[in-house]
Amino acid sequence: MLGEKLISIRISVVWRIFLILAFVGPFKSFCQKDFFQPSTSENSGRIKGVIVSEAVVGTAITIGLDYLWYRKFPHSRFHLFNDNAEWLNMDKVGHATTAYNIAAIQSDIFHWAGVKAVPAAAIGTFTALGFMTMIEILDGRSAKWGFSIGDMLANLSGCLLYQGQQWLWNEQRIGLKFSYHYTLYAQYYPQELGANWSERIIKDYNGQTYWLSCNIASFLPSRSNFPNWINATIGYGAEGMIGARNNPKELNGKSIPDFGRYRQFYFSFDTDLFRVQGVSEFADLLLKVNRTLKLPFPALEWNGEQGAKMHLLYY
Repeated sequence: MLGEKLISIRISVVWRIFLILAFVGPFKSFCQKDFFQPSTSENSGRIKGVIVSEAVVGTAITIGLDYLWYRKFPHSRFHLFNDNAEWLNMDKVGHATTAYNIAAIQSDIFHWAGVKAVPAAAIGTFTALGFMTMIEILDGRSAKWGFSIGDMLANLSGCLLYQGQQWLWNEQRIGLKFSYHYTLYAQYYPQELGANWSERIIKDYNGQTYWLSCNIASFLPSRSNFPNWINATIGYGAEGMIGARNNPKELNGKSIPDFGRYRQFYFSFDTDLFRVQGVSEFADLLLKVNRTLKLPFPALEWNGEQGAKMHLLYY
């Protein structure tokens, strides 16, 4: 669903901003050299700062969404909405990716504050699930949308991917990442798919690709000399979509070409640059953006319309 996807991407951006706020805002020790160094034991000052920051930011986001987004549309009694046939399920993969990354970022924040790995991961997982559930509840009270069980299952799958790996390996060997490239489809329906580049990153599912990125060295014997920052990745995308369920024949008096709607599957390589050893804690924090965003690499694509084809550089 478009509205939910907008919110889903906004959450991802907000939580990256929140990561900075949680680190910088509440603490006077920002200039200390060890500020970005995770605490080896529970640091009450950091924990309190994180909790206060989360309470403030979480409240602001909830009120902001309700006022700036849902206020535009009529409210209704809480109801369900089945959007499983929309956008060739790109929105569902987006929900899972957003939930996974919120869990990972939140866990990192509490680990930085000195919370042990097991409870930090649990806090991250439950925070992500709670936050995404709140969005669905707001949708459930909107006459334009509704509470989507499909979205909630996607949210759960993202959270379980994170928490399951913590249970199984006590580390993240498989991540969910995002990439975007410009497409021609938005020009035919800019109100739905975006009128400019920044809007199209959020709205145009045709240009979005979601990646299941697997760290190769994590699955090899510990004595292996294979670089620990190289990943193999499987991607999912879709193209030919002008509308959510089907493509209109014309819009605003202009005919729309007959685009075939089809799914795309990719194989490519990727990096986990935050695994590189010997960098500063601040550099490591910056490199963790690569945990969410896939870098451009050659890619092999298969789709039902054109079969297999090779991209020399795909993003």
